[in-house]
Amino acid sequence: MYQSSREVKRRKEKFCADHTSNKYMKRTLHILILLSFSLSLMPENDPFENINRATLEINKKLDIAVATPVAKFYKRITPDILEIGIYNAISNVDDISISFNNILQGKIKEGLSDLTRFTINSTIGLVGLIDVASQIGLKKHDEDFGQTLAVWGIPHGPYLMLPGLGPSSLRDTISMIPDSFLSPSILINHEPTVYSLKFLDLIDTRARYLGLEDIVIGDEYLFIKDAYYQNRLFETLDGEIDDDFEDFEDFEDFEDF
Repeated sequence: MYQSSREVKRRKEKFCADHTSNKYMKRTLHILILLSFSLSLMPENDPFENINRATLEINKKLDIAVATPVAKFYKRITPDILEIGIYNAISNVDDISISFNNILQGKIKEGLSDLTRFTINSTIGLVGLIDVASQIGLKKHDEDFGQTLAVWGIPHGPYLMLPGLGPSSLRDTISMIPDSFLSPSILINHEPTVYSLKFLDLIDTRARYLGLEDIVIGDEYLFIKDAYYQNRLFETLDGEIDDDFEDFEDFEDFEDF
């Protein structure tokens, strides 16, 4: 359904006001700004569009029936300080996989920094509940094997909408296999605990993005696809994207929309 520029602006402002503490907001806003000016920025490679669109509708029903209610309940009963601690603990375990992928991409310094982060946060940070490493200047990175394959020159391949998981590509879907070997299971030899952590990670992630669906512009399927590709490009290039929007560090900049 067509949305007026005033309505889009209103929804953006509301979303920003409600989510200014989100650690992912700078990246999210960067991508939304680009998408607001130019949709379908990526080359078309969507031979399974009909299946993907049908899967999206299924995912939306699952989200409405299960994921969103659980995420809202999680946010309602979880104190902010505990929610931050849960996020930090899950993020801490991810540093192992991030380190491995940084090294595979030739970023040795960053990879060693990730291992140092994990060591510090796992000890001084009380099993990762407190992100001590960031407080002393060790930057948090965001890498996975899909990004590693991209750095090696392997293209996305066909776009895929995965049941229950959302947007992906053939390359990024295959990359989930090696990434799974560097999951919490390498540290925790107890399957119920591992699956509980993965479930909690999914709920925590969904909770942090509550409201994002309210600012979808135009064709929802195309918007999600373009947002996915923009996000993956942003991650692969470590945020080093040449554009005219690097000065959007204050939410007041949205008054121009």
